[in-house]
Amino acid sequence: MSELTTRAKEYRELQAMIKELEAEAEAVKANITAEMEALGVDTLQADVFTIRWTAYTSQRVDTTALKKELPDVAAHYTKTSEARRFQVA
Repeated sequence: MSELTTRAKEYRELQAMIKELEAEAEAVKANITAEMEALGVDTLQADVFTIRWTAYTSQRVDTTALKKELPDVAAHYTKTSEARRFQVA
């Protein structure tokens, strides 16, 4: 097996491990937030940890509506960016 094949295989294995750990973390988070919800609190103190589960509001521009209603304005303020995607398939 070539070195590049070995590194690609290692990368895919690590990505799979990351997915598993993210799923585990989400399960722990769900457990904690369920307990907080049951207690009716948005902040808990657990030993040295302060756990917060708070709501917040954010505002974003609805670009679909903006492009439909004011296409010239949308075009003027649209910024194009370029990125590269790394993928091992």
